[in-house]
Order: sequence, then C-alpha cells, then structure tokens
Amino acid sequence: MKTAIVAGSRTPFARSGSVFADLSAIDLGKSAVRDALARSGLSGDRVDHLVYGTVVHDTRSPNIAREVGLAVLPKHVPAVSVSRACTSANQAITDGAEMIEVGHADVVIAGGAESLSRIPITVSESLAKSLVAASKGKTVGQRLAPFRTIRPKDLVPVAPAIAEPSTGETMGQSAERMAKENGISRDDQDAWALRSHQLAAAGTADGRLLAEIAPMYVPPDYTTVVTSDNGIRTDTSAERLAGLRPVFDRAHGSVTAGNASPLTDGASAVVLMNGEKAVAEGLAPLGWIRSWAWTALDPAGQLLQGPAYAAPIALDRAGLSMKDIGLMEMHEAFAAQVLSNLQALSSRSFAESELGRTDAVGHPDVERINVMGGSISIGHPFGATGGRLTMTILNEMARRDVQFGLITVCAAGGLGFAMVVERR
Repeated sequence: MKTAIVAGSRTPFARSGSVFADLSAIDLGKSAVRDALARSGLSGDRVDHLVYGTVVHDTRSPNIAREVGLAVLPKHVPAVSVSRACTSANQAITDGAEMIEVGHADVVIAGGAESLSRIPITVSESLAKSLVAASKGKTVGQRLAPFRTIRPKDLVPVAPAIAEPSTGETMGQSAERMAKENGISRDDQDAWALRSHQLAAAGTADGRLLAEIAPMYVPPDYTTVVTSDNGIRTDTSAERLAGLRPVFDRAHGSVTAGNASPLTDGASAVVLMNGEKAVAEGLAPLGWIRSWAWTALDPAGQLLQGPAYAAPIALDRAGLSMKDIGLMEMHEAFAAQVLSNLQALSSRSFAESELGRTDAVGHPDVERINVMGGSISIGHPFGATGGRLTMTILNEMARRDVQFGLITVCAAGGLGFAMVVERR
C-alpha cells in the first residue's frame, strides 16, 4: 500500500535571535503539528504515531516528539524523535511511510523543528568532571575539593560547532572547497542567491508560500503575530551580494553570508495516511510518496554532493527518469552546493566515474527548480526543512498540474536524500 500525504503545515521560518528567540523547538513543533492535523480534517484519535526530527537536542527534553505529542495529541499516541542532520524531517517522513507500508500504522504525523536561538551551551571537560564529583560530596569540603584544580580557561563555555567530527571541517568550509574544486564562481553563487530571494519574495507576495504557513502568536502576550518568513531580502541586489566578504576563506573564497542559508528557527509537519483508506474516506491527498533513497559519502570528500548520488537511485526505484520530473526542490544549504550538484547531475563523466552509468542523470530546466526560492532566502531550521520542501513542492505541483516532483537534500556527514512524489 502506498503512502498519501493528506496535509501539511509549518511555522514561519525566522532568523535565529529574532521573533522566535524565546520559543523552544517544542513550542514551534506544537504549532506545526496542531495546524497540520487541523488541515487534514482527522481527529487526534486517528493518529497512530508521531515521528519528529531535530538536530540540536535540548538536553532537558531529549525526546522532542513525545513532548510535542503530549501537548497536541492524545496521550496514548506513541512518539519517537529522529535525527539525521539536515534531513531529519525527511527521515521522519520516510519512517512514517515505512510504518504505513508494512501495515503498522494508518496515520502518522511526521516532521521536525529547530530552535537555533536556543542552542545548548556546554562546559569544558575539566569543569564537567568537577561538577559531577562535587555532586557526590556529602560535606561542604567534599563539594568544594573537586574545583581546586579548575583554571580560568576551564570556565569558558563550549559552544557547538557545525563541523564534521571526523574531519573538523565546517559545512561552510566544505562548501568553499567544493566551489573551488568544481569551478563554481562567486558570480554564479551570488546570482543563485539573488534568484532565491526574488522568487521567495514573489511567492510570499502572491500568497503561495503563505498558504503553507500557520501564523504564530508569540507568547507571553500573544499580541505579536508572525505570518511570513523574515529572512527573505526584498531589498537585496547583485551589487549588495557582491559587496559581502567571504566568510570561510577571506583571501580567496567565494562563500559569503549572502549565498548561504542563515541560522533559522522553525517547525514543519505533514500528515501521512494509508492511501487506500484516504481515498475510501473521500480525502484528497496533496500527493503520494512514490520512492526515496539515502546515500552517504566520505565527509573528507565532496561533503554536500549527496543529492547527485541519491537522485538517480530514487528515480530508478520510481521507474522514472529525470525527463519525467516536472518540478524539483533542492535544499539550498549554500549556492555552491546547489550548483555543484546540478553540475554533477548534468555531467556524463560524473555519471560514468561515480555512478557507473553511461549517460548523465540530468536535471529539470532551472526554471522548474526551487520555483519559490529555497533555504538561502526562506531559511533553514535544520530539523524542519525536509517537511517544508515536501509541502512546497506538492502545493506547487497542484497549481501547475504537475504529475511528478523530486526533492533532494544534502546533510552533514556526507549524507544525501532524494524522494519522488506524485499527484494522481
């Protein structure tokens, strides 16, 4: 049995430290799940499972799925949190689809949330050991003794880094290296970023992006209402983007804050359902999951090139070729990453050497890729982006009467994801 996507919703995506700075990922997730369920027309009692993703976990509530579920769904609905870097919501969606397709569930809510305004700050290893030892002391002296060896440097907080543990290289540094190795110019990166902002601004102005958003009433007084993404730059230009300094290689680099996705807060959710039951109940699904694929590369290599490996596998499993794809959503971690993947997909030599294929995989015309902008402009809450991509493409496929769509996402660890969705 195939999985139908019967509804979806997301919060506005907001730059970290802005309007959602005082909200947790759980707060954001509650809103997305509640609204997605309302849009489906199903009652909470119909939900068999909640699968929810996040990347930067809150140590005080590590199972975000259960906390969101307890607030929004009946208490008997099981919930599990998943984490696969920037593809965490995609992982949640495929986990939910698998539950449905093996008959273990009829209705699953899947998605993810991220609050990059509220990143847990850890302490040094020396201070951590001293704190643990002090907690075991029974007298004042025993509790103070472990701190005698602590030095001022041990008191400096340790902030998390978006870096590969295996290589020490940040994603931005990897994108910079990919730009150099693949010959992706600064001008082309800035042009892609400008396109992203312009298309997202148009999609907001005409209401297409707003259609997938649930307005957020911000506590504590709920007088602030956020209805749209706040990272879209309607005033940017090629000249402004060209004036930004490279971030990761200041002397010779091309990756800037303008052609990279910003740190973002937000949440998303989709309602998945046994397709046969959805049709029998007279529901009109947004679309259907036809196939998907996961891939992994050496993080020391082309870290963010996973989509170029995953897309052909997903297409093969769907029984389709790239010529059948009417719309494509490619996560924009960096403009350099998008252009590198599109270059690889259109390359026969890449297909022969890396994929064992005789012909290039290809990709749709650029006019049919990220037609309402992407993560560079809309934003990228790590755990939520996969749900946003799924809703965005399905809604636009309906508007354009497109049968097949392709979603691709790169992720830390050299991971890649691709999913084929369809309308019937």
